[in-house]
Amino acid sequence: MDTAQLVWIIVAILVVIAVVAILAALGRKRAAARVEEQREADRRQASELRETAQSADLQARERDAAARQAEAEAQQAEAEAEKMRLQAERHAADAQSSHQQAEEQLRQASELDPDSARDTARDGSIPPDTGQPDTDTVAEPEPAPAHHTEVPPDTGQDIPERGTVSGTGTAAPPQRTDDGRPA
Repeated sequence: MDTAQLVWIIVAILVVIAVVAILAALGRKRAAARVEEQREADRRQASELRETAQSADLQARERDAAARQAEAEAQQAEAEAEKMRLQAERHAADAQSSHQQAEEQLRQASELDPDSARDTARDGSIPPDTGQPDTDTVAEPEPAPAHHTEVPPDTGQDIPERGTVSGTGTAAPPQRTDDGRPA
């Protein structure tokens, strides 16, 4: 082998080593670039996940605040309802007291009025005024005549005076409105 061939073999080996070195360097750069791209993609994905988590956290806080507000409104409504219930009970007690006072005044008036003795029941209470005459003291109506020619002449004695109960001569009880006051 002569020197020229040996030089060409050494040059060829050096060229091959240089090519392999260049290819290895390019491979490392590409690998480094891929790793860097993957890291960048991971950073972007992590950033998106953080934004999504922050948005979800904000929405959760808003829902939590809305829930607390609704709970506060519900408690306020319950307190208002309790207040209204107590007020209704007071009004009912006041109304009952007023009814009892009115009944007591009517009972006292009946005790004082000699004409109203027939209106007082056995137990001392005053019967409610129905606007109809008392059936215990009202005279029975005369039967209708059987024949048209048998009608007796009208004497005017069967018509009671205004304000009296027919056939008794006693004063009719005053008519009252629904709230117990005389009409």
